[in-house]
Amino acid sequence: MFKAPEPGSDFTSNLIPQAEVTAPAGASVADGRWLRVKQRLRAELGEDIFASWFARLDLDSITLGTVRMSVPTRFLKSWLQSHYAERVLATWQSEDETIKQIDIVVRSPVIRPAIAKARVAEQPAATGERRSATTTAPTAASGDAPTGSPLDPRFVFENFLVGRANTLAHAAAKQVAQARRQDAVLFNPLYIHSGVGLGKTHLLQAIAWAISAQDRKVLYLTAEKFMYGFVSALKTQTALAFKEALRGIDVLIIDDLQFLQGKSTQVEFGHTLNALVDSGRQVIVAADRPPSDLESLDDRLRSRLAGGLVVEMGALSEEIRLEILKNRVNLARTHHPGFDVPAPILTFIAETVTHNGRDLDGALNRLLAHSKLTGGPVTMDIAELAVRDLIRPQDMKRVKIEDIQRTVARHFNVSRSDMLSSRRTANVVRPRQIAMYLAKTLTLRSLPEIGRRFGGRDHTTVLHAVRKIESLADRDRTLAEEIEILKRMLVE
Repeated sequence: MFKAPEPGSDFTSNLIPQAEVTAPAGASVADGRWLRVKQRLRAELGEDIFASWFARLDLDSITLGTVRMSVPTRFLKSWLQSHYAERVLATWQSEDETIKQIDIVVRSPVIRPAIAKARVAEQPAATGERRSATTTAPTAASGDAPTGSPLDPRFVFENFLVGRANTLAHAAAKQVAQARRQDAVLFNPLYIHSGVGLGKTHLLQAIAWAISAQDRKVLYLTAEKFMYGFVSALKTQTALAFKEALRGIDVLIIDDLQFLQGKSTQVEFGHTLNALVDSGRQVIVAADRPPSDLESLDDRLRSRLAGGLVVEMGALSEEIRLEILKNRVNLARTHHPGFDVPAPILTFIAETVTHNGRDLDGALNRLLAHSKLTGGPVTMDIAELAVRDLIRPQDMKRVKIEDIQRTVARHFNVSRSDMLSSRRTANVVRPRQIAMYLAKTLTLRSLPEIGRRFGGRDHTTVLHAVRKIESLADRDRTLAEEIEILKRMLVE
């Protein structure tokens, strides 16, 4: 809530009962003023900003100098209060000098219909306004189907920086987003994976925004939201309607699949995935690792995910990191005109903060806080102090079990197929045990997963091999040196 300074003001407007807040007699007058306020905001801020932040802002009531407005998400409420509250208040006051404060709340689906009756219908939004992808998703008043997870208006294709590490993922995402309903589905499912903060969610939400502007139904869900919707449907005995609603959409987007838990939930997701793919509907999935490494998922589900287009997004290059920083600084200046970061400092941050895009945001937020709170310029000393805990040691090269198997097989002059076979001759058993040991020490894979990668062996076999090699390496210096050589070959 934002209000103009006034002695004796309080927060009691939030506690006024709904019947007292809405005044049917003045509803049409209030709506006329609200329409003029929106027209002023659109003219002052531009169509893009208005469509991103104000298109879903609705007027609820005007009472005792307080304008109560509502938005569908907490994120939108927080952003409007932080960046546009003063401007909105000033615009309202230009229409009505008695307005003293504005109150932005997150609207509740329970009381929303009652509030809507007190307002006349608003005019259609101007052509080109962006609609939320969640509004085009299948929804039901009874809660049969989930509403989509919130979308960030900044996460559009126009704001996505393309580099060598994400070119293929970006191209595939654009292809899917631009496809029309009658077009054949090329990549199904499209599976994008990468570490945290490298742009997966940005790409998925960009697809959702693009598709929501077409005549196709799209639903963007996190894995957690999917689980919550399915469990809620089971509790309310509306599971059948939940399934039918999900399978009636054109594009299903699931983010953070690695968090999908529960056997029944995974089975239902697998059925939904099969139904959509088999009927020619598009499915897009993102996770922090490839399908084969999602050990908690059923083998059939992993196989189905791997059967589409699997694309990895690599680490951000220094050039992309620098462009991200420049864009963030320009965005910050729209709200904080005095904020400036010299080019050498941006280069320093791009060179040293290498882990992911979120760390870059964190670094700039600290510099912005210093600039706003102290009023002093951003210097190199300040920057080094601000980002010192974000400068991480270079990550060890990500080692794959397949690379370990090939390297060990080549080093000991045996074939990889022999290592995966059931042969138990001495010239095969020892390399196999060394490869299992390296897989356990150089990767994060579990013993059962390593066993599966070595010809479907039991986890106890892997544990025996690890302990055997550890014991031999303690006594045999030659073997220990060979293992160190193999490690260097794999991680360098």
